[in-house]
Amino acid sequence: MTSHRDAPLGVFDSGLGGLTVVRALRERCPAEDIVYLGDTARVPYGTRSPETVVRYALGCARVLIGRGVKAIVVACNTVSAVAIDMLRVELDLPVLGVILPGARAAVAASRGATIGVLGTAGTIASGAYPRAVASLSTRTEVAGQAAPLLVSLAEEGWVEGEVPRLVARRYLEPLIGAGARSVVLGCTHFPLLRSAIEAEAAALAGGPLPVVDSASATAEDVASFLVERGLATSRTAPGGLALLVTDLPKSFAAVATRFLGEPVVADGAGRSPAPATASPLASPLASPLASPTALSAASPGAEKGGVGRSATQGVDVEQIDL
Repeated sequence: MTSHRDAPLGVFDSGLGGLTVVRALRERCPAEDIVYLGDTARVPYGTRSPETVVRYALGCARVLIGRGVKAIVVACNTVSAVAIDMLRVELDLPVLGVILPGARAAVAASRGATIGVLGTAGTIASGAYPRAVASLSTRTEVAGQAAPLLVSLAEEGWVEGEVPRLVARRYLEPLIGAGARSVVLGCTHFPLLRSAIEAEAAALAGGPLPVVDSASATAEDVASFLVERGLATSRTAPGGLALLVTDLPKSFAAVATRFLGEPVVADGAGRSPAPATASPLASPLASPLASPTALSAASPGAEKGGVGRSATQGVDVEQIDL
């Protein structure tokens, strides 16, 4: 029987951008098992109404609870901006988002100067970053800029060259013009474009600017939270990773590999329906969602009740219905 502290972390996003958070978590908390859910059938969330985002987020969270997770990391700026309070009310387990960690890192980097935020339309319209920054520093101003084309570029793998730099410049110009002296990557897709964003921000500002990656900041916050709450795993072997998705487009494996930074295998992925109800403490291997394809990879974590991972063949994928 897996103890609660050795249960997996649950992570979800509207699509695959949240895998940048998983990547950071696996670097910062390498022994933790992780179950990731990407709602690829309904991406993007950034253009949806707040009511719809809340409904989708609750559905994703309940799937992860069915996998027996000990905490949920919302690896989506849009959900963190408009739905995280509702998730914390509705769910009987810790829920962590990406807004506050990113804001905290930005305040430290800005040293009182204006902070620029690149994000989805939903994140920027929500005002979540200005509120988070204000809770940390009442003297620091925030300028926001919706940057939808950066999401498309990241999804397509078009992260180098003239086109991403021109697009980045277009979105950065109003931020630098507003006096921003640091830039928050307020969407989990944007770390893939960090080089282009850094280069254009420096060119516009006349010198290097701090660029804050909310994925890395979130991983640091999660690691501290787990230790403080006594939820850090007791295992020392490398943790496993299970990927759940709601759709498998043709480009899935390439896009997921790009975000995660390690091979992802989508061929022959298992498919199973989401359960109507599930015990929050159920073992992820015993869950009705678990399929042999998704969790068959051998790993030290899998041998001790963890989720599956294959270092040589890549991370397996399971398709589910919500």
